[in-house]
Formats: sequence, structure tokens, C-alpha cells
Amino acid sequence: MTSINEQPIPAARPVIGEEEIEAAVRVLRSGRVVQGPEVAAFEEGFSELVDGRHCVAVNSGTSALHMLLLGLGIGPGDEVIVPSFSFAASANAVRLVGADVVFADIEPGSYGLDPAAVEAAVTPRTAAIMPVHLYGHPAAMDKLMPLAQKHKLAVVEDACQAHAAALNGTPVGAFGEGGTFSFYPTKNMHALEGGMVTTADAGLARTLRLLRNQGMEARYANEIVGANMRMTDVAAAVGRVQLSKVGGWTEQRRANAAYLDAHITAPNVTTPPVAEGARHVYHQYTIRVQGDREAAMAKLTEAGIGNAVYYPTPIHRLKPYWEPDQKAGRNWDLPETERAAAEVVSLPVHPSLGEGDLERIAAAVNALGESL
Repeated sequence: MTSINEQPIPAARPVIGEEEIEAAVRVLRSGRVVQGPEVAAFEEGFSELVDGRHCVAVNSGTSALHMLLLGLGIGPGDEVIVPSFSFAASANAVRLVGADVVFADIEPGSYGLDPAAVEAAVTPRTAAIMPVHLYGHPAAMDKLMPLAQKHKLAVVEDACQAHAAALNGTPVGAFGEGGTFSFYPTKNMHALEGGMVTTADAGLARTLRLLRNQGMEARYANEIVGANMRMTDVAAAVGRVQLSKVGGWTEQRRANAAYLDAHITAPNVTTPPVAEGARHVYHQYTIRVQGDREAAMAKLTEAGIGNAVYYPTPIHRLKPYWEPDQKAGRNWDLPETERAAAEVVSLPVHPSLGEGDLERIAAAVNALGESL
């Protein structure tokens, strides 16, 4: 039980400081608040995180996924292979362009797509693979990229939880035809709200810029059918401030995770493994609990330790996907996905944690070994 002098430790905590507030106010006073110079500068700055790729800022991570699929020409008649163990936006973007979602199972360690499962899911209609770098751990891109090249498939990276993660020195968002990032307030860096698409293809980048702005580059000279997915200059200004901080925050997250790795010893708890060559940035510090997970979470909450399950229901079991698949007689065999959904619990790992917070978290988790 939390003592009277101990405040609960939140599972996540957005970091909005005076610099971010001053940047937002400066833009508001300028009168130039949407798709202006701050957005262009934010795109240029973010490019440094993805090996210099073109960057196109949009209004959310979901819009980034949606727009990238549109820009690649993926639509009705196509299939996109997606993990079911992810936030629904990953699959929703595929449905929004009229393509069919094909779910493949995950690796138990990284929670990313299992390359063998992806290979088995490829059909003549497959147009793309969507690896999700879940919780900040890169997917197995060293195996997925050769597979995509073999079958001539586009690779759409969902890196919305993985700013500055990397595999064998290559940052996520710099592997496939395009990568996508989110700046929602709980992400490793945030801009109030927003997203980014990254690509090495200058022609695709131009198409994306048209798509986000009603299909036009020059005002009223619409070239294609587009939408309004623009980022505000207010969000971009906040994002620019946070670009100067995300490196330090990331190292603090990694240090916090290393502390928990070393101090969590409960026999019925598995700490997050890290694949060889992977740079994990710990959007979430996700343990696996063998035993009564609900009881474990209740005990953590009682001890004042914020915790959450991401994601308790795999996408293929959500109503918009489950019901149509059942009517079509399609059943997915995803044992690692089902197992992860039943066992995972995410703990605080954000950069605002102090040493005392980390000690409390480890102690509360270790206490689970005595009670489950």
C-alpha cells in the first residue's frame, strides 16, 4: 500500500517545460500558425534522426500511416501484412485505403513481426509489409527487408513508438519505402499532437506533401485529390524544442530500464529482452507476468505504481476485424500474439523518474513473486 508520504508513480508523463510553452506562445503571437516555417524547420531537424531522409510533417501518427499508404498507391485489391499485437491504428490505416489486412504472428521477444510468419502470409495480392517497432524495440528488419525484396513488397514502418531506435546502426524509419512517427503526448518526444513520414524517395515525398494539403503545392492549383492532414506551426515549434531534448530523454529511459533489468528478480516476471544489435528506446518497459495478471496489476496499483496493458485485445479480435473475418470464414492462428496479450504489463520508465521511484517500482514487482 502507498504510504501517506508517497505519491503514485504515473505510468507515463508528458514533459512540457517552459521552453515548449514559450515556443508555442511565440508562434501564436506571430499569426503564422499552420504549415509555415516552423513545420519546415521541424522536418529538417527530424531528418537527422532518420539518416537524412525526406520528412513530411502531418497532424497525427495515424495520418502519417494513412498518407504513406496512399502515396504508395496501395488500395483495393491489395493486401498488407500487419501484426495483430499493436494499436488499432496500424491496421485501420490499411482499411482506410481500401486494402485488406492480413495478420501475421510476432516474435515473443521484440513483439515485432515474425519473419517466418510473414513469409507464410505472402500471397499474389500482397503489396506491403507493415513492421511495427512496438514499445520502442526495432522489429527484425535485418530479416524482413530481404524478404520484402524477394517478393517485391513495399515496407511501411510503423515507428510511432520508436523515435531514435535502431538496428545494427540503422535508425527505424530509414529501412523501408517509408516510415511513420507519432508525436502524441505519451510518446518519447511529443508536439502536443502530430506525425511524421520519412522516405528516401524525393518523388514520394512530394506526393505526400500534396496529399496532406488538398493535393496542391501552389494555392488553388490542385494536382491530385488530397486531404487536410497539415501539422500546425504551434505543434512543430514544440517538436523543435523537444528535438534538442529527445537524446537525453532516450538515454534516461535506457538507464531506467537497465536499473529495472538489474533489480527485478521476481521468478514469475520476465523483463524485456533486447535483440542482438537492437537499440531499444523503451517507449514502454513491458514485463510479462506468469500467473494472475489482474491480481498483479491490482497489487502494483495498491503500491502506487502506475501500470497498464498495451494491448489487451489483439486487433484481429476487435469488432471491426473479427466480425468480417468470421463471416468470411477466416481464422487467424496467432499463438504468440494471444500469449503476449494475456501476459504483458507496462511499467513506468519515463525520464521523469528518480532513483527512489525506480527502487519502489522494482520492490513492488519483486513483491509479486511472493503473492502470485
